[in-house]
Amino acid sequence: MEERSAKSADDGGPTIFDKILSKEINATIVYEDDKALAFRDIEPQAPVHVILIPKQRDGLTRLANAEKRHRDILGHLLYVAKKIGEQEKLQEGYRVVINDGPKGCKWRSSQRVRSSSFDPILCFLLLD
Repeated sequence: MEERSAKSADDGGPTIFDKILSKEINATIVYEDDKALAFRDIEPQAPVHVILIPKQRDGLTRLANAEKRHRDILGHLLYVAKKIGEQEKLQEGYRVVINDGPKGCKWRSSQRVRSSSFDPILCFLLLD
């Protein structure tokens, strides 16, 4: 399943993120501009758990696929993460996580290992 999802994203096929961007799937949007969209995770792993994605893939389906031309969007996403941190009043600090690929989208929660149900695409997670 993970391999098929990764192939879909890498081949430019539609992902759950595309459906959120096109408003086919409802999401609680916390930030949007012409380059980025941020929304609350439906299965939060922290009190504040926001997913931030670029609106245009342009081959950037994984951080491992980043090229020189992606520098501006990568910088923009980090700047937006900072803005969301301020908006969410996280003055004490927060964590920004970049998931990269099927194995990078796994995390340990309590005593179980949970795999992300999202197609792997570049996303930043803001965690309180």
